[in-house]
Amino acid sequence: MHSELLKNKGVLNYISGKEFSMSYKKEGDKVRENAIKLCEKIGADIDNVYTGVQTHTINIKYCDGVSGDDFLYGRNFKDTDGLITDKKNLALIMKFADCTPVVLFDDANKVLCAVHSGWRGTVGRISEVAINKMVDEFSTDVKNIYAYIGPSIDQDNYEVGEEVYDAFSEFKSRDEFFYKKGEKYHLDMIGSNLSILLECGVPRENIEISEVSTFNSENLHSARRDGDSYGLNAMIVMME
Repeated sequence: MHSELLKNKGVLNYISGKEFSMSYKKEGDKVRENAIKLCEKIGADIDNVYTGVQTHTINIKYCDGVSGDDFLYGRNFKDTDGLITDKKNLALIMKFADCTPVVLFDDANKVLCAVHSGWRGTVGRISEVAINKMVDEFSTDVKNIYAYIGPSIDQDNYEVGEEVYDAFSEFKSRDEFFYKKGEKYHLDMIGSNLSILLECGVPRENIEISEVSTFNSENLHSARRDGDSYGLNAMIVMME
């Protein structure tokens, strides 16, 4: 599975699913073997890869091949849910189960960013944080950004409590991506993340949205569906 939009813009990319899991917590050292398989999908060098210890933050770190900590494969950052680079042939890996992976690419200045946007990251508007970083540090014009919203859990299967609904109170369009059923709410992760990109000024025609639900797909891991045994999907991206 991949983004055709990113591919057409010169961003090599691939989304892995149940062929293996990228969960270091559950796979241990075997995750290096899985990372090698993932890198092979786009021709990336296993030693020239970045990942993060994802903890639902809005922290975004710059990847240049030197920054970060040595890891079982490539380099990583602690408490990091966003990775950004202006280096070609340097791969970024973002892991997810039901949360939403979002990729941003400045086609003019060749800046690539990948973020992990669960509901907490979405409330924190991590995609907006990433866009602001691209503008402030790399002189990106938002109109030159191309975005891909990857697979995540569908709204019908994403039941949340009132506390999550309340957490989105600052979103003007909140009720466009929530509906209530009984005492519970259902959150549209695609809609909420799309609203952030549009509010930031990313042209709608520059945004590709995956229609694949992690919960409904037999090929992807899902935390809500699989319970404690769930694995992690991964999106790998790299500028040619």
